[in-house]
Amino acid sequence: MCRWLGVSRSGFYEWRGRPSSATARRRFWSAVQVAKAFKASRGTYGYRRVRAALGHRGIEAGPELVRYLMAQLGLAACQPRPWRLTTMAGEGAAPADRLEGDFSAAAPGQRLVGDITYVRTWEGWLYLSTVIDLCTKEVIGWSMAQHMRTSLVADALTMARSHRRIAPGAVFHSDRGCQYTSAEFARHLRYCNMVGSMGRTGVCWD
Repeated sequence: MCRWLGVSRSGFYEWRGRPSSATARRRFWSAVQVAKAFKASRGTYGYRRVRAALGHRGIEAGPELVRYLMAQLGLAACQPRPWRLTTMAGEGAAPADRLEGDFSAAAPGQRLVGDITYVRTWEGWLYLSTVIDLCTKEVIGWSMAQHMRTSLVADALTMARSHRRIAPGAVFHSDRGCQYTSAEFARHLRYCNMVGSMGRTGVCWD
């Protein structure tokens, strides 16, 4: 290391044994406080908000210093995409409620239910569509994407068919989201030899 830096070994040992300056000690202490404030925010604060958090605790630090220390520590704020509603009523005609509140099945592959949920990640919202068999209560199909288009739910149903034997005329029940009421999904149900079913508007149990 001394050869690469072009310094003498004696000079290195003299530097290493020298007491750190007051500025270096204060910067180290400031870095510790910045890391604590960032951790307390669960990784969501940028340098301006970290500086404000330090100010609330009586710690003075300039914005450039906080930004420099965060860069040195590798602290980057997570800024996820805004939350989006997952259940939006579509314009298509909704199928009848074929389950009528009876969420059971005599055998696997006869009655399936599906829904969309979302998972917060460091890169934004990830949407997850699932298909559950009402007999076994098992998730037999799923699909993930950064969008909520009809292909998201259609891919989950396709996976369910590839993993389990689905009875001809099986019922697929969902809410009245626009993905499930779309003409594209209705065609996909016919292709899968299944019939659609939808719960009532505003009834969370469905």
